[in-house]
Amino acid sequence: MSSTSFDAEWAGLKEGTAAATQMRLASAAPDGGGGGGGEDLKSDQAVWNKASNDVGQLVSGIKKAQTEFEAGQKGAAVSGVDSAGAQSELYQSWKTYLDGLSGKCSALQGPMVQAGKGQVANDDALRADFTRMNDQYKDTPATGGR
Repeated sequence: MSSTSFDAEWAGLKEGTAAATQMRLASAAPDGGGGGGGEDLKSDQAVWNKASNDVGQLVSGIKKAQTEFEAGQKGAAVSGVDSAGAQSELYQSWKTYLDGLSGKCSALQGPMVQAGKGQVANDDALRADFTRMNDQYKDTPATGGR
């Protein structure tokens, strides 16, 4: 079994993910007063790709935990002991949960990449629409000069 406990490893993964995924709403001011947000909320394909990759790494971590979990289970199947039956039932419950979690993470990877592509394409299309509009409808010069 590894020297790093599952709880410590999980806490580290959550901390790293939280630090990497902070986001502020476009309508929120930097001081928290709301309104007038800056340009720090942008669609970025590289960020979506990294998030997808990070979810894939969670799958690897879950598989590693399952392997260690299964290895620890091998000596627990003692017949005739009531707690062994309960432990086996608990093991099966966790195994089912981890299999589902791993599957969900795997299933999220592709849609996350697609979401990034869609958001970036949408941003580009909106930017192009506003540029065309600005080119077509130029403001008139101010009366009396600048």
